[in-house]
Amino acid sequence: MKINFPLFALAVGAFAIGTTEFSPMGFLPQIAENLNISIPTAGMLITAYALGVMIGAPIMTLWFGHFPRRKALILAMSIFTIGNILAAIAPNYWGLMGARIITSLNHGVFFGIGSIVATSVVPKDKQASAVATMFMGLTIANIGGVPLATWVGQNIGWRMSFAAIAVLGVITMLFLWKALPQGTVAERPNVKAELKVLTRMPVVLALLTTVMSAGAMFTLYTYIAPSLQNITHASPTFITLMLVLIGIGFSIGNHLGGKFADVSLTKTLTSFLVLLMVMMLLFPILAKTQIGAALALVVWGAAAFAVVPPLQMRVMSVAHEAPGLASSVNIGAFNLGNAVGAAAGGAVLSMGMSYAAVSITGAILTALGLVLVFIQMKMTTNMNTQPTNKSVDHAQQQQI
Repeated sequence: MKINFPLFALAVGAFAIGTTEFSPMGFLPQIAENLNISIPTAGMLITAYALGVMIGAPIMTLWFGHFPRRKALILAMSIFTIGNILAAIAPNYWGLMGARIITSLNHGVFFGIGSIVATSVVPKDKQASAVATMFMGLTIANIGGVPLATWVGQNIGWRMSFAAIAVLGVITMLFLWKALPQGTVAERPNVKAELKVLTRMPVVLALLTTVMSAGAMFTLYTYIAPSLQNITHASPTFITLMLVLIGIGFSIGNHLGGKFADVSLTKTLTSFLVLLMVMMLLFPILAKTQIGAALALVVWGAAAFAVVPPLQMRVMSVAHEAPGLASSVNIGAFNLGNAVGAAAGGAVLSMGMSYAAVSITGAILTALGLVLVFIQMKMTTNMNTQPTNKSVDHAQQQQI
């Protein structure tokens, strides 16, 4: 099998980004103890990262828009590397907070420009698979990178975790420099025109679909450990194993989502959203046994991540005049969905409902995502029939 080195370099970058985004969740107690803060206060580091992605995605993409794409991606990873170095040497909580925000600024622009590069190095009928290959680095990070960084953070020190992740950033820059063509200097983007593209209804609906889909996933994912403790009566070891299985499900779903999206974006999106909704409705029942929980979470993980490639391709296609900005803003929409899902699950628990209700809430968000997809399908059908109707009217007028 021939390796596509540009896609491999992008996947390495995605692996590094996925590791730095999710690994702090595993060593928050160590950060809290070392910096003499509470765990909820330490948890704000994760919130700050997500906010940095949402705010930084459009700004950084427009700023880097006139650079050659290889240079833009290397610059993004240099910000990533500097941010992780600053995190490793942060003298206090606010120093670490600032470092995490700096690190987050690369996230949206890397995946935004990376999606364009990925689709440019393959034939048109393989573009969704190419985007999926890049995101495969993100899913593999959940299987290998995050557990390893968590182990380092818990047993050696959280600063060493960030230092090791910074080394990953340097390795990524070398891969990008070697694998990607130098490219030509791009024209400076028309900021007003590109931002106007994002206000069109099909683009807004596509971005909202991303928010709902990610929100559905993170409603359960955020509270997966206490859900398993309450429904399955799981041990810490079993929970760790389930997290690995979820990561495997993510990888399977990402691959299948890319393959099927090359055939039909809409059918792939609707099919996996339906599967995701069904699995979230069934999870409280299946998770009563350990085998049921394991099977449910693999299928759930596959369905949750299978929607990522078609969502990214859909946004890029409806905003084809500004694909880089749209795809980076879509990454911001994923992070907004993370926050929405976590907040929705937390609200349900705050009202005294059970952990089963958390999963059902995720199913409701999935249903809202499906409704948005059906609205987009209806709009597309109407747009396609309008010229035909006009032609018929014109022909009738000629006959009269």
